[in-house]
Amino acid sequence: MIINEVFQKGKLLIPTINLTPQLHKIIGIQTDVQRKLVLINELKGNENIYLSTSNLGEYERHTVRELLKFFIGISGCAYKVDFLIEKFGLEDIKHVKIKNVAYSRQMFIKILRIYFATQSTIVLEEPYFYLDDSDRKILSELLDELCATKKLIVLASNLEDALISCHKIYRLDEQGLRQLDIADTEEQKEGVYEQPNLKLEKISTKKNEKIILFDPPEIDYIESLEGTIFVHVGGESYSCAMTLIELEKKLKSYGFFRCHRSYIVNLQKVREIITWTKNSYSLRLNAGKDSVVPLSRTKLQDLRDLLNI
Repeated sequence: MIINEVFQKGKLLIPTINLTPQLHKIIGIQTDVQRKLVLINELKGNENIYLSTSNLGEYERHTVRELLKFFIGISGCAYKVDFLIEKFGLEDIKHVKIKNVAYSRQMFIKILRIYFATQSTIVLEEPYFYLDDSDRKILSELLDELCATKKLIVLASNLEDALISCHKIYRLDEQGLRQLDIADTEEQKEGVYEQPNLKLEKISTKKNEKIILFDPPEIDYIESLEGTIFVHVGGESYSCAMTLIELEKKLKSYGFFRCHRSYIVNLQKVREIITWTKNSYSLRLNAGKDSVVPLSRTKLQDLRDLLNI
């Protein structure tokens, strides 16, 4: 997939992009709204790409069952409509007209069009943004299934959403397109530290040239992104000069847990363990701003042992 460079008001907005999507490997591109819309516009008209965007129209006078039956008919899908209704978790609304379905479920039904796409490549805009947890889980399993026969690209503003399904994630901003270092493999080992004897009273962070100190219990989670450490407190993020390894060692006695290679979470803020697929998990936090952070499959059992669940 090649996209030529795009300038806006004399400024390079999108560099030349040359991506080679592969089967079994979902690609994520995390970017801002402006660049995302430009990317979508550049991809329009490519007969080999199916675009799933939030502004797709829908047949609102059809019931959910009628709509799926229509898609089966025009796509030549081999499955029966009742099988797909059960597969997609739509039994409770199968006889409801689309216009009367809750908005989040309408968005889910729109995304389901990808299942009937005949193009070899599917590009999805913010597929998880409007969905509730149950539909997110179904969609995650669906993408995992589709990537065996289709090449999938997810365009997202939210990194956590991209982490649910994507195997390889790129960031697109004023510096261009570059792959994020979010690898999460069992082979990557980091030092094991003993419980610290001295408890750290403050975590030093910086924002807008100001140094801000936080008590550990105030912190929701900590994230490593492209070599920069961000401390998240009440929906705001603050940069920190310490490494994740240093923070993990210092905060362990306060109930913090290394849930992912790039994340440390305050277990006191964890409200729910979400299972997307057999290899994809997240933690939902009960924080000032509802947040979801990834949980590595290699860390799941450690968490269960720690929490006695």
